[in-house]
Amino acid sequence: MPLGNEPAEIVQPQFFYQARKFSFHGNRMRLPNGVEGDWTYVKHPGGAMVIPVTPDGRIIILRQYRFAVQGRILEFPAGTLEIGETPLVTIQREIEEETGHQATKWTDLGEFFLAPGYSDEIIYAFLAEGAVPLPQPPAGDDDEDIEVLFMTPAELDAAILNGAPIDAKSIAGYFRAKPHLKS
Repeated sequence: MPLGNEPAEIVQPQFFYQARKFSFHGNRMRLPNGVEGDWTYVKHPGGAMVIPVTPDGRIIILRQYRFAVQGRILEFPAGTLEIGETPLVTIQREIEEETGHQATKWTDLGEFFLAPGYSDEIIYAFLAEGAVPLPQPPAGDDDEDIEVLFMTPAELDAAILNGAPIDAKSIAGYFRAKPHLKS
């Protein structure tokens, strides 16, 4: 993803903590405007997400328990990039693990930052059309509590507009997928 060409000068880097999927860092930096200060951020390997659509035009979305918000939210299947894995391979694995489906047509919807105020994570978005159930779905991850839902685009539009708990990456990815969807 092309960015502006004004990098900050790192005066003193710091490392705080390595978690399972990301790490916490802090830097004493001098910004392009000359201001110096301390900034902390989450360093993340990136992720991929998918808007899966069945042959009859229904959208597959998850209702997943998220500990950080202490509740269930709607979100599209997504996963962290593994070492040596392309975003497409990541999300093809995740759609099978999280929904028990595979797709026949894949469209790259681009990438975007999730929370650049505190993380460098980029997510790669895809549309997966022709999503059909696998003959033998793989076992899901033990640390995920997921319910698979099927919604029409009109039902998902209404859920978003009526304030259903849904994460921002799912709304952004869905917005990018809408021109490809049948109403």
